[in-house]
Amino acid sequence: MPVPYVPTLGPVRPGNPLPELFEAVVEIAGTGRFLPYDKDRRWSERKAERVLVGAIEHGRHQTLVPTLAERGAGVVKVHVYGAAPDSLSAGADLARKLAAVHGAAKARVVWFLGPEQPEAYAQGVGTRVQLKDFAEGPGEAPGVSVHEDKQLHEGAGFTEFAEQMAADGFVFLHEQMRAGTVGPVLTVLHDGRVVGAIGPMETMADVGGAARLLPQYFGVLPQYRGHGYGRALWRAAMHWGHQHSAAYQLLQTEVGGASDRLCAAEGLASLGFVSQRDA
Repeated sequence: MPVPYVPTLGPVRPGNPLPELFEAVVEIAGTGRFLPYDKDRRWSERKAERVLVGAIEHGRHQTLVPTLAERGAGVVKVHVYGAAPDSLSAGADLARKLAAVHGAAKARVVWFLGPEQPEAYAQGVGTRVQLKDFAEGPGEAPGVSVHEDKQLHEGAGFTEFAEQMAADGFVFLHEQMRAGTVGPVLTVLHDGRVVGAIGPMETMADVGGAARLLPQYFGVLPQYRGHGYGRALWRAAMHWGHQHSAAYQLLQTEVGGASDRLCAAEGLASLGFVSQRDA
């Protein structure tokens, strides 16, 4: 496995017991239950993606693990592990077949590249898996004042910020904040108005019991980029994680994107690439 990645769970920390994790996601497939260390359980009461156990194809040089996400019109993804010459075409064929069987609107193939591979291979079709290890400390302090959402007054304009950043998931996050179901959100202000945010700030124990800082929604309004606000938010989030005893954080960043470049500049370790395309 060039990247430690488990279908329906996503990337996992190097050293986590991969065989046991694969067995666990297969065991609960179709039950709608969450594994206790599944990061998605904070958003829903029922798991919406499952491994299609009967359609797994496992051989000496290649393994295909299909999943079905039942959100919306449905998506079948076939995760390709192995280096057989026709691995991707075999995965695409299986994805199309299973999408037809299950009435899913989309069929995709997912494959993996190690960190030593040129990032050009994943440009436009993939994400980089990044690891922040808090054993090395939280990193530098933010150079700009950062606030928690509970410190904000209504006039700070988080609602307007969320609406302008709807494409980045902030409308959904704002709904969860108002419902009181998520941890704190860190914000940066310009002339008293919210122009950037990262959150929610939460940890969850992984399969080995280590505390993992969970991925966050993260964004700065386009007209306020270039002021160091994104870097300040990121550094404040890392200090929050360190102060709350997180052992590490795993992130997936768009290859070549702003967050990808920021994580590289902040010293995160690349664990490789997760690429996908329509079958």
